[in-house]
Amino acid sequence: MYTGIQIKPPFFEIGPKAYLFGKKALDLARHADQMSEKYDVRIIFTPQCVDISLIASKTEHVLIFAQHMDSLKIGRGIGSVLPEAIKEAGADGFLLNHSEKRVSMEEIEETIQRGNEIGLASMICADTPVQAVEIAKFNPNIILAESPELIGIGKRDAAAQKEITKINKSIWQMNPEILVLHAAGIKCGQDIYEIVKQGAQGSGSTSGILLARDPFQMLEEMISAMRKAWNEIH
Repeated sequence: MYTGIQIKPPFFEIGPKAYLFGKKALDLARHADQMSEKYDVRIIFTPQCVDISLIASKTEHVLIFAQHMDSLKIGRGIGSVLPEAIKEAGADGFLLNHSEKRVSMEEIEETIQRGNEIGLASMICADTPVQAVEIAKFNPNIILAESPELIGIGKRDAAAQKEITKINKSIWQMNPEILVLHAAGIKCGQDIYEIVKQGAQGSGSTSGILLARDPFQMLEEMISAMRKAWNEIH
């Protein structure tokens, strides 16, 4: 776990994936920067690697995480994402093991260690409670718990909500300092409100924001709902 960055709940992750790049990604990131300050919610923005430098230089409050990072060291490795390169570009951390870009458990452990060495926070995706516990052994900064079946669907049933407390408990038994983000199936502010009320420290959205009629308005709706729910229970 990299201790050079303090992420205070509640927090929110925006994953543009390959939907946005360049100016459009910057515009959304700058809006997220304003929302972070307005509602006192830490926002993690995960742009394309080529946009890290641009966005990091034009924002003040959001944390910039690379969408992926490899564990290799300086030298050979064409086509890889070098930790030192994204750090120098302005990244604060990295995302790893998303359902769209799987890596092995060995690679997860090695990449977290590389991030710790050079000063990058780690946010690692886990599909199941069992995998979340395995990843917790490596002490990442954040575990992003989301079922691939819920990604992009926009709904969460009662059983999925009840899993939040169970997953949190199992992770915190390993290390109570690990932050846990619950996402997937998030389409509106009400979804964010409910998931925070169920015990999530953080959440996030991609399609719910980017495919909305007004992505800027939807982002504010979600961040506002997160702050409201957090204030009600803390």
